[in-house]
Amino acid sequence: MKVNAIALFSGGLDSILAVKVIQEQDIDVLGITFVTPFFGAKKSIEAAKRIGLPLLTLNITEEHLVMLKAPKYGYGRNMNPCIDCHALMLKIAGEKMEELGADFLFTGEVLGQRPMSQGKQSLHVVAKNSGYNGYVLRPLSATLLPETIPETEGKVNRKRLLDIQGRGRKRQMEMAKNYGIRTTQPLPEDVF
Repeated sequence: MKVNAIALFSGGLDSILAVKVIQEQDIDVLGITFVTPFFGAKKSIEAAKRIGLPLLTLNITEEHLVMLKAPKYGYGRNMNPCIDCHALMLKIAGEKMEELGADFLFTGEVLGQRPMSQGKQSLHVVAKNSGYNGYVLRPLSATLLPETIPETEGKVNRKRLLDIQGRGRKRQMEMAKNYGIRTTQPLPEDVF
């Protein structure tokens, strides 16, 4: 039976690489990107076209504004409630996963890349608060994190996942070169 996954897709380099890593395991991937008054989907749409990724764009303005009024984990620098926002995105993507019958969710998050939202504890809290803990895979750092349900069920081969961590981008740049990922402008930073 064919395995299907949903990628939270920002269009940044890490999310593109995460898609490639999962697709290499013969898994069908649908990208999901989000729109609010604070961020749009233009870069995601452009990047998805470049790599041939089917992409669903969801306007989450109402849910996002409710969350912004009282984020459980407070505000980061410059009114950036990262943990709550990421949990909301994963929750909505998880609902879409169930609706479409997909097997799991994944992101391009890299352990330790962003101090507020990508520490080991924060990644766990985000997945738990989304309601889809166990179904959220971070392919670029997966071997540094606890096994997920798709891995234990054999839908994803953990040995083919990565152990990237920290703020450096050297491995990602090497991977981009190996995959032939090129742009005329710098790739945007990942949001998720």
